Amino acid sequence: MNLVVAEKPSVAQSIGKVLGCTGRQDGYLEGNGYLVSWCVGHLIELAEPETYDSKYEKWKKEDLPIIPDIFKYQVAASTKKQFQILKDLMNRDDVTVVTNACDAGREGELIFRLVYDKAGCKKPMKRLWISSMEDEAIRNGFDNLADGKDYDRLYEAALCRERADWIVGINATRFFTCSYGQTLNVGRVMTPTLALTVEREAQIRAFKPEDFYQVQLEGNDLIFTGERIPDKDEAEDLAEKCRTESKAVVTKADINEKLENAPALFDLTSLQREANKRYGFTAQQTLDYAQSLYEKKLLTYPRTDSRFLTDDMETTASSILGIIGNKLSIKITDELNFKKILNSKKVTDHHAIIPTETLRSTDVEALPEGEKKILQLAATRLAESVSAPCKYKETVAEVSCLGKTYTLKGKYIADPGWRSVANTKDKDSDEDSRVIILDFKAGDTVAIDKTSVKAGKTTPPKSYTEDTLLSAMEKAGCDEIPDEAERKGLGTPATRAGVIEKLVRIGFLERRGDKKTKYLVPTHKGETLITVIPESIQSASMTADWEQKLLEIEKGSYDADAFMIEITQMIRKLLDTYRIVPDAEVLMHPVYEPLGKCPHCGSNVVEKSKGFFCENKDCKFALWKDNRFFDSLSKKLTKQIAVQLLTDGKAKLKKCRSVKTGKSYDTTVVLSTTDNGQPQFTLDFTKGGK
Repeated sequence: MNLVVAEKPSVAQSIGKVLGCTGRQDGYLEGNGYLVSWCVGHLIELAEPETYDSKYEKWKKEDLPIIPDIFKYQVAASTKKQFQILKDLMNRDDVTVVTNACDAGREGELIFRLVYDKAGCKKPMKRLWISSMEDEAIRNGFDNLADGKDYDRLYEAALCRERADWIVGINATRFFTCSYGQTLNVGRVMTPTLALTVEREAQIRAFKPEDFYQVQLEGNDLIFTGERIPDKDEAEDLAEKCRTESKAVVTKADINEKLENAPALFDLTSLQREANKRYGFTAQQTLDYAQSLYEKKLLTYPRTDSRFLTDDMETTASSILGIIGNKLSIKITDELNFKKILNSKKVTDHHAIIPTETLRSTDVEALPEGEKKILQLAATRLAESVSAPCKYKETVAEVSCLGKTYTLKGKYIADPGWRSVANTKDKDSDEDSRVIILDFKAGDTVAIDKTSVKAGKTTPPKSYTEDTLLSAMEKAGCDEIPDEAERKGLGTPATRAGVIEKLVRIGFLERRGDKKTKYLVPTHKGETLITVIPESIQSASMTADWEQKLLEIEKGSYDADAFMIEITQMIRKLLDTYRIVPDAEVLMHPVYEPLGKCPHCGSNVVEKSKGFFCENKDCKFALWKDNRFFDSLSKKLTKQIAVQLLTDGKAKLKKCRSVKTGKSYDTTVVLSTTDNGQPQFTLDFTKGGK
């Protein structure tokens, strides 16, 4: 009997169906010579410090560092039943082999192996390694099961990643929390990611906009623009002199035809970035949608860092292209080249993300909206990637007047090629893509009909969006890592979304902005952490170097023990050499701007992360952002509404919607307080809310 262990019940169902193993039992399927069961995420987890010694229940600096000689593991409290089922199945006399069918990646290997080891299983182990949940892919996978020992190094790297995160997280979090008297969570990947956002916001705050001016010359119905000049009077004087000169000499007049190659297929990070730009999806939302599509057999394995298909997949890609052309109404261009997307040498664990042939028999309209959009993106990218380059003509002309150079640039698309698939515009080209005709050549003289001065202002860098932060994480430390390194940056495609979500969840980052474009901005707490954390913990290049070494452990080219020694040495050095930042008390307690007066006691009301609170600690007045009363109106208690309530005692609201009836209406919310200071709200439907 072959016991197959999947990562989720839904995946187990799909595998069981293909294997003919459909008899339902408690926690597993049985039939046709197979038992198919499942984990539920991480059934086994690293034990808490107090498991090693009860003294660790209290956080004390003198007890650090906590570095176990042998790491202990425990069964997660919520999954004890399923672990016991797996343990019993692994120890059944009729089970002769156990197959790891968890997700084909580092974390999937870890999830299975910890259960296998904790259950004390010694039976032969096989590995199912597939990139698609389609029936045919599952059948082929079981026809070609690998020896489980072939993935020992992958498991070793997974253990190193997990244990390194535990050592850094436990020790650094306890150390800085004890040092500064408030909870300061620290993580091996999380903290350098936070540091990126803090550095960006510091650049924005330090930025001082500067005015600049550019002289423009008009002639032959064309406008030539000069270099930036910081002084307005100087620019206007130059413009006047050029007008008096009334002519300029052509120094360059070129029209060049150029090619813009089609974009590569999606890996997970590039898919997350594109979905954020187009739809405002968070990295986690995109991963969740893609994972669901994978489990529905509509998308290939999403947690990939490759943007190519293997050399033998041309027929598959061609077949899928035909399906998406019919099923999703995606334009397929005439000139196709599949060789561009095939490169087995650039495919590591999994190939790029593409739709599957299951799409042919799927009712796409029945899918949730988010999943439809991700599927459409992946399908469109496949069609684009095999299409011809976009051909465009670029015009560059320069003229010289009074020793200064003035430039004209233009660009128009001659043949859209891959851009015609989704009808996308080139962001660098003019909206009307007008053709610029040059009726002169180098050495000719152009009459100046008019001069003018164009004013401008330098702009600061923008706060990170999900898209740009993912890009920064992907590139972090690249300048200091050898070009031949296969994996660079902070985290992996599979983990970056979780890192961002954790930073938001624990209050180090917050999302600001409108529905589509949200910026990831560090909170005061997040900025404080980076202010007091030493370079060794927040260094992007160091963490990226560790990520590369984990990959080398997978390949057997770096020693796992050496990696763990490096991590422990870093933590020991931190604890031995770190000095408390002077005046840290000021950093830890932000000064809040008053929004208005408390209607109960008259003290200032200030905004904090979860609401608007009276500064008088004895007063119970608080306007919570997560507010049931406003939820019942289908509204959010925003800062603007809070200020109106504090200033006028009321706030007019438009287009409220009843949760019960669904009807919309306008009203005025009136604020009052109880005898002990708690807020009360009433609705006034009279005109003006009087």
